Amino acid sequence: MNELTNRLLSIARDLILIQSTDSKPEERRRAFQFFLNHLQGIEAVSIQRFESDGYESLLALPRGVEHPEILLCGHLDVVEHPSEAAYVSTIKNGRLYGPGAGDMKGALAILLELFLKWHHRHPGISLGLAITSDEEIGGMHGLRFLVDECALRAGIAIVPDGGSLNEITSEEKGILHQRVRCLGHAGHAARPWFSTNALQNLITKLNRLREHFDAKQPNQQTEDDHWTPTCSITCLHTPNESVNRIPDLAEASIDIRFPPPHTEASIQAEVEQVLKPNAALELETLISAAPTQLDPDPIFFELTEKVTGGPVFTMRAAGGSDARFLSRVGIPVILSRPIVGDLHSDQEWIDIQSMESYFKICDQYIAQRHTRD
Repeated sequence: MNELTNRLLSIARDLILIQSTDSKPEERRRAFQFFLNHLQGIEAVSIQRFESDGYESLLALPRGVEHPEILLCGHLDVVEHPSEAAYVSTIKNGRLYGPGAGDMKGALAILLELFLKWHHRHPGISLGLAITSDEEIGGMHGLRFLVDECALRAGIAIVPDGGSLNEITSEEKGILHQRVRCLGHAGHAARPWFSTNALQNLITKLNRLREHFDAKQPNQQTEDDHWTPTCSITCLHTPNESVNRIPDLAEASIDIRFPPPHTEASIQAEVEQVLKPNAALELETLISAAPTQLDPDPIFFELTEKVTGGPVFTMRAAGGSDARFLSRVGIPVILSRPIVGDLHSDQEWIDIQSMESYFKICDQYIAQRHTRD
């Protein structure tokens, strides 16, 4: 491996060891300190730290520049894994494995290395770096906070949290996360006629909702055909722990993704029409976001093709990212990344060669914008 690849792997593997999950704020703070240790001492850079509802963000900008020409954006939080033994990294068959390797500590290593390189060589260059810690739970206290409440703006943003090396995201579906709560009347399971089973009623309602969204899907689909609303039931819970007791409370979480022309309001109306909220069934919105149209720079396409030697495609993403907060205030977003796989699983990985390629693409893009400006 060359020197660049070794540096990227060293940073990424150090970050993977930090269990920066939602349940461990002290580990998230440790991850931020890792970045501060690398960034402090660059005289031409001002470092600001923010906090919203316990979630920290870090913003590094050239001194005297509030709105950089290019903004590098990443998040250091990763999804939870049940075993602490999972937080290790391994290298095998040209891939780096570990929690967050692909989403997105491998990419964070690239952003940090780019930022350090350009500010060391060109002090004061109009290049910023934003790092947040709540993207996996919606980003409301991270990039949303920086954009809406701190007035963060930029000429263009690079967000390596979607797409792939030769696939640049042009659209993302909207998001609606809701909690469904069903109330009933507890009683002995041997005499169900005296009770109202909250869990059973909730399951009945959820099945109706699933059938409603399943009916929107084409009979036969390829991956590209999934540009329709979907509904996933992701959590089901009751505080009842007795086998012979009918529960009086049950909750579920649902994750709905939707493309245009559907809107947050129209999807919400569909859910309410199916579930019919009343005194015994409550709906709580956790996250709501409109579909996102991105505006990637054609120059980035050209450089990607030049570095990789392969064609570049645009793609529509079923998932969402923090790019939506930037896009809605008119900041163009480049949403692509190295080759990754098995995201959020215990076998998550990032392709090592593609890390170097992605670094080169972004490096040449920064060089072109810097020369042009």
